[in-house]
Amino acid sequence: MTAQSSTAARRVTPEQLAILAPLSALSAERLRDLAEVATLEHVARGSDPLAVHKGAARAVFLLQGEVLLMFEGGGTLVVVGGTGDGRLPLNRRATPVARARAISEAELICVDDELLDLMVTFDQFAEGETALRVSRSIFSLANLRHGVFAPLPPARIAELLARFEKVDVKRGDVVIREGEEGDYYYVIETGRCRVERVVGGVNVALAELKSGDAFGEEALASDARRNATVSLVTDGRLLRLGKADFKELLGEPLLQRLSYAEGLERVASGAAWLDVRYPSEYRYDRLPGALNVPLNEVRDSFPVLDRTREYIVYCQSGRRSSAAAFLFAQRGFQVRLLEGGLWAAGRGR
Repeated sequence: MTAQSSTAARRVTPEQLAILAPLSALSAERLRDLAEVATLEHVARGSDPLAVHKGAARAVFLLQGEVLLMFEGGGTLVVVGGTGDGRLPLNRRATPVARARAISEAELICVDDELLDLMVTFDQFAEGETALRVSRSIFSLANLRHGVFAPLPPARIAELLARFEKVDVKRGDVVIREGEEGDYYYVIETGRCRVERVVGGVNVALAELKSGDAFGEEALASDARRNATVSLVTDGRLLRLGKADFKELLGEPLLQRLSYAEGLERVASGAAWLDVRYPSEYRYDRLPGALNVPLNEVRDSFPVLDRTREYIVYCQSGRRSSAAAFLFAQRGFQVRLLEGGLWAAGRGR
């Protein structure tokens, strides 16, 4: 029998997580989210269950079995899975663990430290003393990692929620209309929305949005008119943020601006230019090596672009690129905005 097997095919369940500390404090929704990313490991008797986890940023819990912990400086503790000290992470003790030994065959649950901290923090926000109580559904793991709240520090989230206004909406209601001035930014708390645009005189469906998704940001970030119509597919509830609050709390904090000279330095160090103009403009006067992702195709590019690479977004004037940069930053991309666009750089005129 090997000292320790790889992750078992069997999945972690929310019920298994609920007996562990501090996981027991999480809501049922968060436990379901966490169960999707936690891993289950089988440990052979006599092996060190913590050996492969030394230095790793993850909490290791004992689900079943008995483990002997041997502490630095002396002292030992027998831990029984799921009870007493066994509810706490094996590798997160007041006195550091030098090594461990499985007294019996055992099962471990491993959880990424950052994900755990993220979920505990935002689960508490959902029931905290903010002026606006919100559904925990908008704090799903996917939204926290890549959605509207992902790039913001927790302190700013609290302030943001306090300024949002709740709006109950009915199926068929039109929230924003193509061609109108932008006035609000929206996050869907519950329900689903359809995004449409008029193409050649015909309404074309572009996307369907769900709880946790946001819309209305392009017009606010770029001071342009609405480029699509959004209406309700179901009854629901939206969180609405006014333009001034949007710019203060979401827009500008996410837009990291730089000059053309600074951009050239970063590109020389591995960053990439990202041209968000129409392909016809891109072909005419693009920057060397630039990728082309037109503003209306930004959302489609999220699964394709390399999230580990830095991008410097530009357009002609900086207007379209400011909207694109916000969308990318909102989804966790490393992105900077070329201040003033190609015109400010002395190009494109």
